[in-house]
Amino acid sequence: MRTVIIVLSALIILWAAPIQSRSLPPSNETAQEALDQSPRHGEFVDIVFPDGEHPIKTWVVYPERPTRAPVVIVIHEIFGLTDWIRAIADDLAREGYLAIAPDFISGFGPDGGGTESFETRDDIVRTIRNLTPEDVINRLDAVRDYALTIAAATEKIATIGFCWGGTMSFYYATAQPELHAAVIFYGSSPETELLSSIHAPVLGLYAEDDARVNVTIEPAAQEMEQLDKSFEYYIYPDAGHGFVRQQDGREGANLNATKRAWEQMFIFLHQYLE
Repeated sequence: MRTVIIVLSALIILWAAPIQSRSLPPSNETAQEALDQSPRHGEFVDIVFPDGEHPIKTWVVYPERPTRAPVVIVIHEIFGLTDWIRAIADDLAREGYLAIAPDFISGFGPDGGGTESFETRDDIVRTIRNLTPEDVINRLDAVRDYALTIAAATEKIATIGFCWGGTMSFYYATAQPELHAAVIFYGSSPETELLSSIHAPVLGLYAEDDARVNVTIEPAAQEMEQLDKSFEYYIYPDAGHGFVRQQDGREGANLNATKRAWEQMFIFLHQYLE
């Protein structure tokens, strides 16, 4: 049985059960090496959706397993579909999940391109900030519909997201009743009036030193409890925003947070997808 310790003075929830010796996910610095050395089959596909002039460029990675696999849709940061996000998808496939990472700004770049077509990171960030919730939901629905057509996939689908993608993962849970689970890495919570429509269990994984995001946790947690909906969350001491991508930051705190969060995520996914 797992034990939760609540340190009220710091508003920190820590996982007290033993953590398995699971391999760490790639960081931003090790992403390219992870992709180069991966034995798994990964490919780009174009996903067409009814309201889109341009298809959604999407990275799909298949796990090496003898049975059909649950699907995890990876929602990128505000920096777009980077090699790091592709490597995160590959790591999920290493653990047995069919991972799908769409580029949410496909068609919004120069000449109808996506993340790769922009000249600067600032241009990417600006474009993602201009996406409407409807833009994101439409694309996620198209990706989910595509996943349901993959012969090697089961019908179980979860989302995980990082930063902006974490916010969208939580938001998608309010809009898609057939979602089976949602994981949020340091993303803001939706407005409380939207939470009543959530059917999926939600897992939130947060850094202690991230007040911009963390001020939205407790209102959501209280409302989810009132609604009798599942919202489990953890806040990691001394870690900073983006700790999975920047594991070498904050004198070991980001690395410790990553170890804890990655294990907790897989426990959660196994519980609701397998």
